[in-house]
Amino acid sequence: MSSAQIIVTAAGLAAIGWIVWYFFVAGRVVGVAAGASVQQIGIVVRGGYTPAVIKVRAGRPVRLDFRRDEANSCTEEVVFADFGIRTFLPQHQTTPVEFTPTAPGTYEFTCGMGMVRGSLIVEPDDQTP
Repeated sequence: MSSAQIIVTAAGLAAIGWIVWYFFVAGRVVGVAAGASVQQIGIVVRGGYTPAVIKVRAGRPVRLDFRRDEANSCTEEVVFADFGIRTFLPQHQTTPVEFTPTAPGTYEFTCGMGMVRGSLIVEPDDQTP
């Protein structure tokens, strides 16, 4: 293998590694919704959701405050298909989405086009008798 082939191969592997990191690892900050009566957390919408993974407890009310800091039409609404929720997100405003998840599991939320994605992880409530 010539030195040019080695350089091209190494550059290709580095590019593949960066793409995997960018699309599957970066920005996957886990947010934990907190609150005594209502589990609440803020989510920034700017090319994606930050945090993109939210952990909550089953059987307790949840309030997700979406702050849309962009004009991209793709993110003008958020959809929680498993909960029957579709909410418009005005630009540069904070919009609450409130519901109570009853069953533990992982639920996806997306933009209206289904291209921008996040996950809601509903854990069992340890305080339930």
